[in-house]
Amino acid sequence: MRLIGLFAVLLLWNSLCRAQDCTTLGQTPSTAFPVCGLTTLEQDIVPPCRTHDIKVPGCDDLAPYGDKNPFWYRFNCYKTGTLGLLITPNDLVDDYDWMLFDITGRNADEVFTNPSLVVTGNWSGSAGLTGASNSGVNYIQCSSDPANYKNTFSTMPTIQEGHTYLLLISHFTDESQSGYKLSFGGGSGSITDPLKPNVKGAWASCGGVSVTLIMNKKMKCSSLAADGSDFRLTPRRAQIVSATAVGCSNSFDFDTVVLTLNKALTATPTNDYRITIQTGSDGNTLLDNCDQMITDGNHINFIVDPGQPTPMGSINSVACAPDKVELVFRRPIKCNSIAVDGSDFTLVGSTPVTITGATGGKCVNGVSTSVFVNLSAPITSAGNYRITLKTGTDGNTVIDDCDQETPPGGYDDFSTADTVNADFTYQTHLGCVTDVVNFFHDGANSVNKWNWNFNNQGKSTEQNPTYSWTVFGPKEIQLIVSNGVCTDTSQSTVLLDNFLEADFGLQEVLCPEDKAIFTDSSVGKIISWNWDFGNGNTSLLQNPLPEAYPLVNSGRSRLFPVRLIVENDLHCTDTAVKQMKVVYSCLITVPNGFTPNGDGHNDYLYPLNAWKAINMEFIIYNRYGQIVFRSNNWTNKWDGRLNGQLQPSGVFVWLLRYTLIDTGEKVFKRGTTVLIR
Repeated sequence: MRLIGLFAVLLLWNSLCRAQDCTTLGQTPSTAFPVCGLTTLEQDIVPPCRTHDIKVPGCDDLAPYGDKNPFWYRFNCYKTGTLGLLITPNDLVDDYDWMLFDITGRNADEVFTNPSLVVTGNWSGSAGLTGASNSGVNYIQCSSDPANYKNTFSTMPTIQEGHTYLLLISHFTDESQSGYKLSFGGGSGSITDPLKPNVKGAWASCGGVSVTLIMNKKMKCSSLAADGSDFRLTPRRAQIVSATAVGCSNSFDFDTVVLTLNKALTATPTNDYRITIQTGSDGNTLLDNCDQMITDGNHINFIVDPGQPTPMGSINSVACAPDKVELVFRRPIKCNSIAVDGSDFTLVGSTPVTITGATGGKCVNGVSTSVFVNLSAPITSAGNYRITLKTGTDGNTVIDDCDQETPPGGYDDFSTADTVNADFTYQTHLGCVTDVVNFFHDGANSVNKWNWNFNNQGKSTEQNPTYSWTVFGPKEIQLIVSNGVCTDTSQSTVLLDNFLEADFGLQEVLCPEDKAIFTDSSVGKIISWNWDFGNGNTSLLQNPLPEAYPLVNSGRSRLFPVRLIVENDLHCTDTAVKQMKVVYSCLITVPNGFTPNGDGHNDYLYPLNAWKAINMEFIIYNRYGQIVFRSNNWTNKWDGRLNGQLQPSGVFVWLLRYTLIDTGEKVFKRGTTVLIR
């Protein structure tokens, strides 16, 4: 994107309108590449296309922002923190732009219509590397700001655990389809799924001619051997002849695979059959999006039903304050056989609960192994409940994939836990050197785990811990509590407001005719001030009266130690000591002669006693009008040399300009000085 005139914009829009829609896998949000923080992704070619405009927050220029020659990437956050990313064009003269969206709980295509999903991005007009780093700018760089084209990096955004993100990479350069490399790193967040891949469920089809496997996470389509050699059936009453992943025609990953057998399996009433993972003909087992392989030898057992109805499902683990209950069935249930009003089920227990509906879990090819029963309100207290299957308003209970209706009357029991509250109290014990704070949590509702964080300086797992600080001020305290099911977090700021620091202001230099003014700048709840001015005088005032100091010997200055002791409401004290410099004269003069012979006396030429001068300029000329010395600092001194060469004895002319600090008067002086050798 660049700074362009309206005519150029219209031409570009006309060109874009003729561009083809994006249809290549990965070039739309719904078909985005799944990515992991452990790998570097290489995109060799970028097919040209454009489908949508994009609203870039803060960029209202005429440049057409959109998914031009794009690729999209999808990832989840597994640890809250910052995200660093680097886009390296294969041809460094190519211009790439990017934008990050938070699509948690959203349809992926909303990125084109909902600007609130934007997290950050960079649309700089400069070619070369781009991405997010610690040194990036803390805003989205627009395309039409030529002064900031070089801001190709944005600061690393913060991503939240449990959130889902989409990253758009747009290739602006029309003349090239050259690709790029994408890598993640440098941030404190994590987009690497820690869950080890495995098989979660299995069932045989009606007639036993195929077996469906459900994985516990998404696996790469490219890692599945089509000949089924990634799997082994025991006992070997049939042979696996192929493996087909569900959804790989329009995606890069899958979680359901169907194994086709060369003949039907004999029905058995128990888990007599087993599918074992093994290294396939492609040299690997199945790989997740972080290239983690399912361990060779992992297995799952399954039943080939002898034409009997699937029994009532079992309750999956119940979360805290559940507003739905998941029933897991041994065989897939037809999703259209589940009464949407939830009338296939009744629920009774410790508190009255109303069922408001029911839906299949993830329905693949019209079936699902789980049914979610929705409740009118979350169950927030501990109790025992029973869910029972009955004939619903649709005239049946639930029907499995073999058209067998589960008999009514089956039931399953489950328990719920109390919700918990992490709110805490504390008592502070303030001291002069150390502050001690006692923290308390009531432990209500069977809380048995406490995780305290004391201002990121210490931790504790005790119910009522004690922590101390020697550096005072506000402290951020976090407590996470759990009873094994329910969790809650509370944060509070504990203010240790007994910080005490003595400090005061004074003149850098005191002239003989002036009086010293002292200004208290101490911090704390101060109740008393005790001054010692070093001249024999003291004061108990916060801001004492001006002080006179004795004259010092001609040609000398003297340092007087000034001390301030402050006391706060806890009777703690702090002391500050500074030196007051009293000089013998503040009359600005320039000597009429000097002898730069290195004897330590009168070796330099400079304005004397210019303590009260600002905006000074001092210039020295030789007899030819040549400048031999120039300075804006009166303490810089001329040593009688020009370019390192000794200057001969003679008369030198000087000019002196300055402004008096006290009055603002501008002074100009001119004179001569004799250099004597």
